Amino acid sequence: MTRRERLMAALRGQPVDRPAVNFYEIGGHSQDPSVYGDGGGAMNPNDPDPYNVYNSASWRPLLQLAEERTDLIRMRSPILRDPPGSPREQFFKSIDWEDGNSRYTKVEIHIAGRVLTQVNRRDRDVATSWCLEHFIKAKDDLLAYLELPDEIFAREVDITPLVQEDKRIGDRGIVMVDTGDPICAAAPLFSMEDYTVFAFTERELFHRLMEKVARPLWQITETVAREFSGHLWRIYGPEYAGEPYLPNQLFEEYVVRYTGPMVQSIRRYGGFPRIHCHGRIRNLLPYFVSMGATGTDPIEPPPQGDVELRYVRQTYGKDLVLFGNLECSDIEMKSPAAFEKICAQSIQDGTAGNGKGFVLMPSAAPYGRTITPSTMANYETMVRLAERA
Repeated sequence: MTRRERLMAALRGQPVDRPAVNFYEIGGHSQDPSVYGDGGGAMNPNDPDPYNVYNSASWRPLLQLAEERTDLIRMRSPILRDPPGSPREQFFKSIDWEDGNSRYTKVEIHIAGRVLTQVNRRDRDVATSWCLEHFIKAKDDLLAYLELPDEIFAREVDITPLVQEDKRIGDRGIVMVDTGDPICAAAPLFSMEDYTVFAFTERELFHRLMEKVARPLWQITETVAREFSGHLWRIYGPEYAGEPYLPNQLFEEYVVRYTGPMVQSIRRYGGFPRIHCHGRIRNLLPYFVSMGATGTDPIEPPPQGDVELRYVRQTYGKDLVLFGNLECSDIEMKSPAAFEKICAQSIQDGTAGNGKGFVLMPSAAPYGRTITPSTMANYETMVRLAERA
């Protein structure tokens, strides 16, 4: 089977020649900056930017291994543009600056006589960012945010990058539409502690916020699902409403109610919605199924999660394609001998008995500048075991 055929068969619950193996973001993001328009988002080993960790020589063999030997799932999003006449610039102001080994971005929202401020930081040797200050810090901030006109959230959708990537990748893999859901748009407006308090104690007000951010997401999803039909999607954000942050009742209120319509739009046009949810998912799996999800990732074992892959396969394998369940921390920290046992167990558990497809995949990717020999060996083990399974 080609890599594309193998992945599509897994999504459809059809027989495969062997389990697919995927490195998530590694191979998920193209190395070619030109495919992203402005060049951002690429895992480009040739970019000399000091904030690009992937230009370290230690990354090159791993990036090459992903491209040549894994079942590629390119993570792409459509282009979203402000429609003509959008008033967005009247409310949002942004500035960037650099200080020492960090880059900062400050965004201000001017609304209802208030200034809501968010500050993010990115460090040179770490491929991630931190939010140092969040827009909503008090109830009055939330009330002001709700006064923003709906027109500023409207977007024109261009699926050209998805179509082009699908042609570019050919038989080496598939394209996965990558999108957050309404809870992922709402929760990061607060610090984590403020979010959980507001979502739990100000439910009527929080529903107003969820409705506001959900409407444009529903429209975007419907458009992309219709115009780029029949493809895999990753919907991230549901973990914000999972345990231990919120009780299951609120997962139903904030995820099933608002993410469910996205799932249904994708299914309506022959797509495959995959729910991305870290952490404790044992009690959430029935909700994934009831929403109509095709698959889920990363199915983290204890102690990071609360469920074993074998249990998920036995209980929900007939309903869900399973992506997982290797912890990135194990790839980076376990010896090759220890990791081989973990990897072999995941393949055994993910393919046991009857069920839909299984894709061997880590929970995330390293975000440091150096890939150690041990880490590289563990990635090679993933490929070797999957190819001989």
